[in-house]
Order: sequence, then structure tokens, then C-alpha cells
Amino acid sequence: MTSTGTANIGNKTDPIKSDAIILGAGLIGLTQALTLAAHGLRVAVIDRADPAALNDVKNDGRVSSINSASWNIFEAIGLAEKLAPHGCNIDRILINDSLKPGKVDFIPDEDDGPLGVMVQNTVLQKILFEAATTNDRIDLYMPAHVTEADRGEHQVIVTLDGTMEIGAQLAAPLLIAADGRGSRMRDEAGIIMATWQYDHSAVICTVTHEQPHGNTAYEIFYPSGPFAILPMRDDDSGRHRSAIVWSVPRKDGPALAKINARAFEAELMKKSGGFLGQMKLQSDRATYPLGFHHSDGLVSHRLALVGDAGHGIHPIAGQGLNLGLRDVAALTECVVDGARTGLDLGDVQILERYDRWRGLDNLMMSAATDILTRLFGMPGDAPSAIRRFGMDIVQRAGPLKNRFMAEARGESGDLPKLLTGDLV
Repeated sequence: MTSTGTANIGNKTDPIKSDAIILGAGLIGLTQALTLAAHGLRVAVIDRADPAALNDVKNDGRVSSINSASWNIFEAIGLAEKLAPHGCNIDRILINDSLKPGKVDFIPDEDDGPLGVMVQNTVLQKILFEAATTNDRIDLYMPAHVTEADRGEHQVIVTLDGTMEIGAQLAAPLLIAADGRGSRMRDEAGIIMATWQYDHSAVICTVTHEQPHGNTAYEIFYPSGPFAILPMRDDDSGRHRSAIVWSVPRKDGPALAKINARAFEAELMKKSGGFLGQMKLQSDRATYPLGFHHSDGLVSHRLALVGDAGHGIHPIAGQGLNLGLRDVAALTECVVDGARTGLDLGDVQILERYDRWRGLDNLMMSAATDILTRLFGMPGDAPSAIRRFGMDIVQRAGPLKNRFMAEARGESGDLPKLLTGDLV
């Protein structure tokens, strides 16, 4: 349950002890807490947010593509059945350049199941939060913020302000930073970041449309930025729905988010080519600038970074959340294996194993999305012809196409057990 204080919490000589402290109760932080708790570890989660905000399904157009490997995490910790009624399978991915002839069409074999599942972010957040609040091994400290984090020789001591009296302390051998792109703990640890901004803003919303989407995710590349139409479940009235993730020149993002609905819908029809019929705006519109950041390491003394605290990529391939979930699965396996062999959970062996496991994969995916962003952003007929020629090669080459599908599923590389649906 959400912590409101216990005996002696204000006594700095007697902090409340856990096996791990997680900063951040977002999608990655809560999933990390639940996977560790599923293996018998006690976890403290700290976040500035009001608990009511994490339990509210808003009129929010943001969705996440959870690929098939990441979905296995939720199978393993018992949440897939709760998520499934809210998700829409992705049975096909279609990629096109500016609505010109030519495409890449990823369709898995029937026996392989869907490529992934689309879930509304606020629904996923609510289900994760409810699971955390009812888990006896998870203590939530919300709203609260960290005034000091002392990563000492033998343990981490975190001093809080917010839910309890000023100076309340928590202690654990390991601190996990799931506190997003602006991670304070990462910066305090002196972990170096490579970072730059794209000349793009993402405009995100949910729309209804006349024709069914056939569980297809469409990615249409324009020089001004990719335009994605992502399948969602029909609404309660039976209307067909999709989420829009539209990358536009940075200067245009705020204006597109504010123009009247009819003008915005007209722009959507131009970009989509109208193949799903008339589109109607259903949710609020959100816009945010797009950037890239990548840390030179995921660990420091008694500290591990997961998700956006360690890396952030362009949404061109829809893999941002999945990269974070792979971090969660790998860190869980490293920590649980360490616990079983009697290691201190903040031991350098555990942290170095996690850093090696995730470092190259994160770098390769980050580099790939950056290259794709730049490649498809090149204007002109010649670059478009070259791109479509390359897409035609992929479309015709079965082994190459299967490799791309394995990447989209998250099934390539050295997979942690949670990504195969098993507990460690």
C-alpha cells in the first residue's frame, strides 16, 4: 500500500530497510518493482506524483507498442490477463515512403502470434499501479521527493520529504534510477551522456475512422518526419480507433496541437491518404520535442539506470518502452542471481554484468533509430527512389525480412528469462 509512515521513520539512525529502492513510479519503475517482488525481494518505490494521478485513465492519446518479448514479462508476473482486454494485437506492420509505390509488409506466421500489443499508456499505468499497491513486498512513498541520496560503502541511504516527516530515511543495498530523461541520480553520479535534439516534435492523439485497421500498424515516412497509425481496440460504441504518432518540424508541433479539430482532421487525411476513411479526433492532442540521449554506462556505485534514465530514442521504430523493459528483465535476472549466490545486491559483479548485458543492445538500437531518422528525413526524388529500392529488397528477401521481424518482436540477442515468459 502507499506508505504514510511507520514507527521511528523520522529517526535518522534507524532507516526503513528494503532490498532495493526505486526512484520513479512510471511504467518502467513500477514494472521493475513488480518483477523484483515476484522473486521475493522487498522494494521501496519513491515518486513525486500524487497516487490519484497514477490511478486515473485520462483522455490521453499516448499509447505504447509492447512487442511480443516484452509482453512475456507481464505473462511471467501475472498481469497479461488484466492487460489483454485493453490491448490490440499488432498482426501486421506496413511501411511506406510518402504514399508512393512500394512497401515493406511484415506479416508473421500464424503460429508465431502477434508482433506486439498496443496499450494505452494511462491504462497500463493504472494496472501496474494497482498491482503494486496490493503487493505486500512493495512499499510506495508518494508523493515524496529525495532530499539526499548517500551511496555509502555498505548501503544506500535515501532521505525523503513529502509523505512523512522531514528527514525520514530508507536504506537498501541497491538504488535503481527509473526517474526519466532528466534523471537526477544519473547526473549526481557523474554518468556522461551523449545528447542532441532532432528538428522534430511528436504530435500524439487518438482518432476514430470509418474502415477497420485489420490490426495493422502503418508507418508512412515523409521527409518532414514519420507518420504512424497504430491500431487500438474499437471503443465502447464500436467505432474503429487508432493512435496517431506524427513527427513534424519542431516549429510546427505547437500549432498543430492547437488548430481547430476540423482543420487538424483534414491534415490527418492528407497524411494518411484516406485509406481508413474519414478520421475524427477522439482524444486530446499532446506534443513534445524529440531528442536523443545515451549514457556511457548504466551503473555507478550501488546505482543502476533503467529506461529513459539511461537512454532515449526517436519514436520512429516504437521501441522506446521496449528498450526499458529489456533493461528491467536483465537487471532483475542479475539481481536475483546475485541474491541466490549470497552477493550483496549492490555488488559490483551484479552491476557490471547488467551493464555489459544491456550496453551494446541499447547502443545498437539507439544508433539504428538515429540512422533511420536521418535516412528517411532526406528530401528529394533521388533519396526517395533509393529508399524504396532498399525497401523492395527487404520485401523480397525472406531471411532479411525475418531478421527485421525478430528485431521488431524483441526476440533477438541474449534474452533474459523474463523476456521468454519465465521467472528467473
